[in-house]
Amino acid sequence: MTASQVNVEKKELLIERRKKLLDRLELDNINAVPRLEKIVVNVGVGDASENVNKMDEIEETLTLITGQRPQITRARKSVANFGVRQGDPMGYKVTLRERKMIDFLRKIVHLVLPRTKDFRGLNPGSFDGRGNYSFGLNEQGVFPEISYEEIGTVFGMDITIVTSTEDTEEAKALLEEYGFPFA
Repeated sequence: MTASQVNVEKKELLIERRKKLLDRLELDNINAVPRLEKIVVNVGVGDASENVNKMDEIEETLTLITGQRPQITRARKSVANFGVRQGDPMGYKVTLRERKMIDFLRKIVHLVLPRTKDFRGLNPGSFDGRGNYSFGLNEQGVFPEISYEEIGTVFGMDITIVTSTEDTEEAKALLEEYGFPFA
């Protein structure tokens, strides 16, 4: 199967999914069907300024997981009690769009979540009231690209899925179409 045939198949699947949502949500126009806008993966590193090797390892692992180089997040203001100065590195974030977003979403639904220990479904109450859904993973070892033997630093991550709708029920229906296993 050539790359163009695969792209045509993916477009047909997308159109079929949008038609199902059109009927399910009882919308009048195909353009009113909610879409995925982006996925943001965020990793916070508490002692980032003291441990440069840890930051490098997390950056490398996050690049491997997402297929895209992460961006450093920095402290917005100084907090003396925590020993944090404005501008200190605090972690990493990756914003995935279009094809990388869809590939990451499929990986999460079909490979990562089933490999998560004691997984009983995602919390349907984790919508923010604006159509966005967030959940967290406790460790990066559940990703197929990561070998448990090679893990030096265990870290968790927050994953936020941003949709084009403001309605929680529409966003939930969209994610269910992509196979999200809600509890």
